[in-house]
Amino acid sequence: MMKLSRTLVATAIAAGSIISAGAVASVNAAGVAYKDVADMLIAVMVADRSTYTKKVVQRLAAKEKVIKASEHFEDDKALPLPAQMFRFGAEAVADKTDKFTYSLLSLWPINKQNAPRTEIEKAGLKFVAENKGENYYGEETLGGKKYYTAVYADVAVAKVCASCHNGHKDTPKKDFKVGDVMGGVVIRIPMTE
Repeated sequence: MMKLSRTLVATAIAAGSIISAGAVASVNAAGVAYKDVADMLIAVMVADRSTYTKKVVQRLAAKEKVIKASEHFEDDKALPLPAQMFRFGAEAVADKTDKFTYSLLSLWPINKQNAPRTEIEKAGLKFVAENKGENYYGEETLGGKKYYTAVYADVAVAKVCASCHNGHKDTPKKDFKVGDVMGGVVIRIPMTE
């Protein structure tokens, strides 16, 4: 499997405006298929998120018990949860570029704002939950603008992922285990015709 560098992803994103729309094989001005750009982005996101989860939260909070992780991390002087770190990254990207957006959503959200809203989000989350290892790709129009939208499974990569979700007072699902799909990452890339 080819390893993807951040430079390659940044080059694909910064390539300029998108010039064609249509099928999954549509390409942007740099000649890179939307699907390939989305796949490169998710590779970096998954690597960063699972590294933070395993090397920081799992090790320091669960194994060595040096510091805890908490959704109220500022008040508790604790580590932010992996989902919070992911959201902070998504917000930082949204502040810096209009080339793409991403979010973490779930059919079983602890926080109701992380529930799917569009038909593609609903269909994509259902698909990745039912088809292990497969991704969902499509196009949608939101606010009069066309987007290439990709949905990737968000999998519990460590015991702390499953136990945190299972034990949360607001969780609608209490039986997650390592390796289970807990939700999905939705990546949107604007398309122009």
